[in-house]
Amino acid sequence: MAPASLTRLTNPLPCASPSPRCRRRPGRSPPARAAACGVVSRRRAVSEMAILGGAAAAAASCCVDLFFAHMPARAATLEPDVIRYRKLDSGVKLEDVVDGEGPEAREGDVVQFNYVCRRANGYFVHSTVDQFSGESKPVTLALDGKEMIRGLKDVIVGMKTGGKRRALIPPQVGYTDESLQPIPEEFGPRRSLLSHAKEPLVFEVQLLKVL
Repeated sequence: MAPASLTRLTNPLPCASPSPRCRRRPGRSPPARAAACGVVSRRRAVSEMAILGGAAAAAASCCVDLFFAHMPARAATLEPDVIRYRKLDSGVKLEDVVDGEGPEAREGDVVQFNYVCRRANGYFVHSTVDQFSGESKPVTLALDGKEMIRGLKDVIVGMKTGGKRRALIPPQVGYTDESLQPIPEEFGPRRSLLSHAKEPLVFEVQLLKVL
């Protein structure tokens, strides 16, 4: 009869494919054979786990080495890009994307430009450039503050031909009047734009000409 300590042992790693040591031998009782099988199975499992663990650690080390080999030494210390913008007295926040060339547009000049208008959350509202064909219908307006919304006038003043700016225009210097330009001629886009007149709007402007 096997000792009590062996008969109460529960094998946590059953022997799925018995080794020759686990096979039935004449004269060995079933409990003793089961205990021997459990010991061999556990030893094999521990050994295999150690091998797999070593291989995984080596692979991980290799991947880390490759990762850092291609990473610049200062990459880990880089901070996310910070958008540099300036705030005007009117409350408009603008950023120069492309500087452009030639003389600057001044208040009172007549200018020709393309623009894309979006809500502050990025939702598209209107554009003078067709998103599918690429065809553009530039706007020509005077920078006098009477015809054009004030916020957009403040954005264009100081721009050079070919220049691009991105700006956040608050509603108090935006479409305070439905007659202000620029505004789409088509009913649908016009209605869409005016429906967002009481919220900040993002304009991306490209100056084409100073006339």
